[in-house]
Amino acid sequence: MGAEQIRRWESGALAHAVTDPFGQGPLPWLRGSENYLDDTGHVVPWYADPTLPRGSTGGGTRTADDVHRQIKGFSSTGAAAPGEAIDFHITVDPPRQFSVDIYRIGHYGGDGAAKITTSPRLSGIVQPAPLAADRTVSCHHWWQSWRLQIPAYWSIGAYVAVLTTIDGYRSHIPFTVRDDQPADLLLILPDITWQAYNLYPEDGRTGASLYHAWDEQGRLLGEEDAAVTVSFDRPYAGAGLPLHVGHAYDFIRWAERYGYDIAYADTRDLHAGRIDPTRYRGLVFPGHDEYWSVPMRRTTERARDNGTSLVFLSANTMYWQVSLAPSASGVPDRLLTCRKRRGPGKPALWREVDRAEQQLLGIQYAGRVPDPHPLVVRNAEHWLWDATGAGEGDEIDGLVAGEADRYFPRTTLPEHEDRILLAHSPYQDSEGVTRHQETSLYRAPSGALVFASGTFAWSPALDRPGHVDPRIQRATANLLDRICKRA
Repeated sequence: MGAEQIRRWESGALAHAVTDPFGQGPLPWLRGSENYLDDTGHVVPWYADPTLPRGSTGGGTRTADDVHRQIKGFSSTGAAAPGEAIDFHITVDPPRQFSVDIYRIGHYGGDGAAKITTSPRLSGIVQPAPLAADRTVSCHHWWQSWRLQIPAYWSIGAYVAVLTTIDGYRSHIPFTVRDDQPADLLLILPDITWQAYNLYPEDGRTGASLYHAWDEQGRLLGEEDAAVTVSFDRPYAGAGLPLHVGHAYDFIRWAERYGYDIAYADTRDLHAGRIDPTRYRGLVFPGHDEYWSVPMRRTTERARDNGTSLVFLSANTMYWQVSLAPSASGVPDRLLTCRKRRGPGKPALWREVDRAEQQLLGIQYAGRVPDPHPLVVRNAEHWLWDATGAGEGDEIDGLVAGEADRYFPRTTLPEHEDRILLAHSPYQDSEGVTRHQETSLYRAPSGALVFASGTFAWSPALDRPGHVDPRIQRATANLLDRICKRA
């Protein structure tokens, strides 16, 4: 697909999850008739729900865009604890009043979210244009628009601020409320990977991610011309929700429905050492989690070696090694750098620095899956498949999708007491070559279980309409119940 056909890049904010978690009618990021363009510009229709009406937003609202910037914003921090504050930096063009509704993601009787509070009516201003230097786009110079003081009684969890102008334009800002109390499971939201894919602003001129940027003629350039460093001090492109955010929301709705004891954090919390993973029976990585820093990996490996289990519910995990740095004003972890294969210095792929992902996950990234394929059950007598009804060689339609992992025989495995592959699924890559996806589980010497689904489609199978599969729901419950000592 030529750059001229995708001048306005769809970052994916129009194409994940298929239920409206905010009770305001179908959101633009849920539109099923839109195709999702992946980071190479190829069409990936799998994420969309074909039953949703085209262009419907419901409730008289319209989606803000990055060209006109009717309303856009970002938060001062990705995660905060009850008693702390989050500052929102918001631009409104033309200036007019707006409000901020705060929603918490969860099951909530099938609604997907609950409104927690609403701001006073606020006066919007036009903030300065984003600054760009060496393709790093930042809005750190925007004035504070509203401060949310998080009450002590608020539940921890994944939250979304829904920004709405008085005339009905809308955008979003995700954030996390966390604490340091022990729980059975710690859910880690992949905000570092979300930012790597963020092309804000999608205006055909300024925006850049670690995958794309525009040139002076408005042509969308590829990875070799993309940003090396991206900033958290900017909105997310499009509707303001990150690419693949729906994967995390799918897991959250399902897990809260069935009463799992969950704490919340994001990957920058893991990086900065703000969480002690040994306080939890298991760490859950619910969505696409491709970009990892050295401290993230070190902390996760230490958790496993101390008996904390690890659950990876996507594919292409821990592929690129990244670093985080403070903003120009000294705020920690606001700049994300990944040189990939460009410039001096060590390689950025974990497997090229002799620390392949498989040494933690048990499997590692194998490639893209252009069209969904069945997941083929292997070792059906294993307890993971108990009560699922799945038999040896059974096919679970559509469960190998997006990207896939597999076992690499020439790559070192982690130390383990026992290890098993629970799926072995053929699929065709973009060149028509048959490849295989695999799902892995091993027990570390500490007793910790490490599960890797090896496919993007696992979390959507838990609670996404049109993708739910009871066998995957039961298998995931078998895994979590064992980790939480329910089984």
